Amino acid sequence: MLGKIEVMVIAGTEAYNLDFGGFGRVVGSTVVETPFGKSAKVSLIDMNGISAGVMSRHGERGYSISAPFVNYHANIWAAKELGAKRIISWNGAGAINRLLSVGDFVILDDLIDMTRKRDYTFYPDRGYGFIRQNPVFCSEVRSALYQAASQFSPHVFRRGVYVCTEGPRLETASEIRVFDTWGADVVGMTPVPEVYLAKELEMCYASITYISNYAEGLVKPQESKQEGVFGSLLPADEAAVLKESVQLLPKIVSTAISLLSEERDCPCVTAMKKYRDRGDIGDDWHTWVNTENS
Repeated sequence: MLGKIEVMVIAGTEAYNLDFGGFGRVVGSTVVETPFGKSAKVSLIDMNGISAGVMSRHGERGYSISAPFVNYHANIWAAKELGAKRIISWNGAGAINRLLSVGDFVILDDLIDMTRKRDYTFYPDRGYGFIRQNPVFCSEVRSALYQAASQFSPHVFRRGVYVCTEGPRLETASEIRVFDTWGADVVGMTPVPEVYLAKELEMCYASITYISNYAEGLVKPQESKQEGVFGSLLPADEAAVLKESVQLLPKIVSTAISLLSEERDCPCVTAMKKYRDRGDIGDDWHTWVNTENS
């Protein structure tokens, strides 16, 4: 296995169309064998002296793995195995909040989980893993993402509530109306269970969302011949704006990573402390995880 990393980037929709050299100098790649199967391919990158990994959540050659079928457990295990202390992800999502437009960036600060079939934990059949989800996303990484995104775009929202649905089908207009009354700002399918699993292994996790389309019922459907998962839902001018925002993501993420302190001062670091103090778990995180049914 190649050298350890400090940060893992889980790149979302459209990652497969980007040159990972935009993050920094690519020095190698690996696929991690885990108790949950093989991880996604990890490109190992030198970001101005910081060792990072970048994996494409939905596949290497186009959108080949839809959100419900991503091997989240293997990917998060791989991040920990490679040494990552922090995870930064990105997601394409539909706007529910009418202040948002295609191409805008949102630094998520809360989550509504509407998934139904996903495995949320590394600790089934064990008496631990009761971890607070307030805050859901690491405040230190969120702050770095906001600072970085603001350097490259004037259309950055400091916070937003993401409602995560099961997929792969998109939401109905009536569902979107309900989510709107709940205070959701965007809708998509990917932070769950990534954020939960990362926290269970005491890794920081935060996510930047770019607005890729409008949630069902917010705007009149339009004819379009644009390519891409969400470009096909947009007229040509907005599809062009979307493409520009996606191209900024490597710069935003790598800049955010450069802004992070080496030391972590956040609750993520001690998420499992009470179980160590109680004697339920030891220092080797591999022994915490229930792999019997993986």
